[in-house]
Amino acid sequence: MTEYRAHFDAEIEFVNGGGLRAQAFRLDLPSRDLTEAQIGELLVRHLGLALVGRVQLSNLQVVEEPHRGSRGVVDATTDAAESDGHTAPGARGELVDLSHPIRAGLVTYPGIPAPTITPHLTREASREHYAPGTEFAIDLITMAGNTGTYLDSPFHRYAQGGDLASLDLATLVGVPAEVFRLTDAASRGIPAEVFLDRELAGTAVLLHTGWSRHFGAPEYAHGSPFLTEAGARHLVDAGVAIVGIDALNIDDTESGGERPAHSILLAAGVHVVEHLTALERVPVRGARFTAVPPRVEGFGTFPVRAFAELPTR
Repeated sequence: MTEYRAHFDAEIEFVNGGGLRAQAFRLDLPSRDLTEAQIGELLVRHLGLALVGRVQLSNLQVVEEPHRGSRGVVDATTDAAESDGHTAPGARGELVDLSHPIRAGLVTYPGIPAPTITPHLTREASREHYAPGTEFAIDLITMAGNTGTYLDSPFHRYAQGGDLASLDLATLVGVPAEVFRLTDAASRGIPAEVFLDRELAGTAVLLHTGWSRHFGAPEYAHGSPFLTEAGARHLVDAGVAIVGIDALNIDDTESGGERPAHSILLAAGVHVVEHLTALERVPVRGARFTAVPPRVEGFGTFPVRAFAELPTR
């Protein structure tokens, strides 16, 4: 069987600053019919690079040449099976709460009403309905679905999309988590190249930007990180199950009314979880992510108790 290799020069930039240059680099290819972008992705995987912001190839040639064993090119394997969060029967790793508490008056997103909590039946009033020493409190909470840490279903964006009641629990519970550390990124937009170094099919991609430190304060609403349109398309193509971010929105809310990340992800049935927190406590890989909303028909967004189960030691 004919084998092919690519010869090229390369410039690589990282989202948190710095870069890498290569001259006359040679890389095994699985076939000759690869685009320049696909070859760039193979290069990132071969070098094991993380947090890549841009890959630029030049002087590219594809030639017939025997393979030399480039990593991540043919029959690529990862250590995911060893670190995907599976544990011995009966064992459980530490649980890390990734959701913000909801309280009366909480401002999650500017312009969306804060929740109000009022009594329906007070403990004092309940005493006349129950035996002596027995009392209950029943309260009413009024809030928008977009309160605290919440999950967006396709119905949030599309009238014919699946609502909260339609979501498959298998896509919400114990999903293998891939955390991307972006706290020192040089720009707000998270590009597709950041994700090139990992296999992401069936995972929950969690974007750790550190922006949750501003949650509840005016600073939270301005300058928030976001996922770019190209980044969203890459994650859909990669087959991810969930995308979560510890910031104001998965989209850039300061660029007008377009919402490409929401549109692309939700059209593909990829759940979106916004306003996460405490992602610094979750390892880059090996944890399992859960975010389950109540089963509400005809509703697109609702708060979740999002959490990660860490791998056992």
